[in-house]
Amino acid sequence: MSGFNVAPLEKLVEQFEKMPGIGAKTAQRLAYYVLNLPKSQAQEFADAITDAHTKIKYCKVCCNLTDSELCPVCKNQARDHATICVVETPRDASAIENTHEYRGVYHILHGCISPLNDVGPDQLSIKELLARVNPESNVREVIMATNATVEGDATAMYISRLLKPMGIKVTRLAYGIPVGGDLEYADENTLARALEGRNEL
Repeated sequence: MSGFNVAPLEKLVEQFEKMPGIGAKTAQRLAYYVLNLPKSQAQEFADAITDAHTKIKYCKVCCNLTDSELCPVCKNQARDHATICVVETPRDASAIENTHEYRGVYHILHGCISPLNDVGPDQLSIKELLARVNPESNVREVIMATNATVEGDATAMYISRLLKPMGIKVTRLAYGIPVGGDLEYADENTLARALEGRNEL
């Protein structure tokens, strides 16, 4: 932005640059796009961001994003609440949901165990998962659908060791998900095959 020292515009570009996958040129294009919006649309854009931060919270059961006490999946009594699919992010849950093959419920960890990034079990929603899988619950199976990475595998094994003594069947997504790949980028058919071919840990 050198040459045209317009502070508010530079600040807007800087905010866009902080977004994942957004480089300097794309950030500049987005900033100019927003700047050229009619005032009413610009206000709607700003309001949408503020509303999201104000109204969206974690589901008290599965820790997914929701604007009420429970997310739509946890509210749905037609779902199989005896099967819990554990994923790293809300985006991963959405990816599995888009296969239309899974009828159970979810649990969102909000990350994975990564000592190099100073992320340990206490930073994830593992305690909330264990609270759901108590002796009084009717949970039969927990599907570990963490990403096929070293950190994802380590997280799956850690949680598996905690659940096995409770007599819970713990499975892991099998073929179909490439090693090093993220669930949110996999297509629906690949995810459906991986769900069908899951193996017990």
